[in-house]
Amino acid sequence: MVSQNNTMKICSICKKISGTGSDHLDCIEKRRIELEDGGLKEKLVEKLDLEKDPNDMGKEIKALLGHMNREKEKKS
Repeated sequence: MVSQNNTMKICSICKKISGTGSDHLDCIEKRRIELEDGGLKEKLVEKLDLEKDPNDMGKEIKALLGHMNREKEKKS
């Protein structure tokens, strides 16, 4: 006789069946890391403030910060 497990549901992150009745732990952790990483990128651009004295920065740093700033503007 097979019993029905009523605790199964769909993970809201990966949209696959979860046997625990909640989201998969690895999905939760992955989402947390992604959100944390996104916040770090936004804070870095703000901390370095591109308009202070851009002549003191190397070309690579200017390019990186410009790219990150464009990404931030796209999200807004």
